[in-house]
Amino acid sequence: MLMALAANFPFFTESLFGLIRLKASPKSFAWRLFEMLVLYTVVIGIAHWLESRLGNAFRQEWQFYAVTVCLFLVFAFPGFVLRYLRRGQH
Repeated sequence: MLMALAANFPFFTESLFGLIRLKASPKSFAWRLFEMLVLYTVVIGIAHWLESRLGNAFRQEWQFYAVTVCLFLVFAFPGFVLRYLRRGQH
C-alpha cells in the first residue's frame, strides 16, 4: 500500500515532495521522475528496516530491484494517466 501511494504522489502535487515550491509551474516530468526515484528508495529502505526488525534481513540481488522498480512503475500508472493522458478532459 505504501508503494502504491508513494508511486502516485509525484503526479498529484505541484511542489517537490509536497514541501518545496518550484519556480517552474507546472512541475516538469524530470522532477516527477526524480521524486519517484527518491520515493522508491525510501519505500525500499522502510521495507528493509521492517524485514530486519522481524528477523534476518536477506541479501537482495539485482533481480529483486528490477522487479520492484517495475512494480513501482506499474503502481504509478494511474497517476500518470490522470496527469498526462486525461489532462484536458474533466
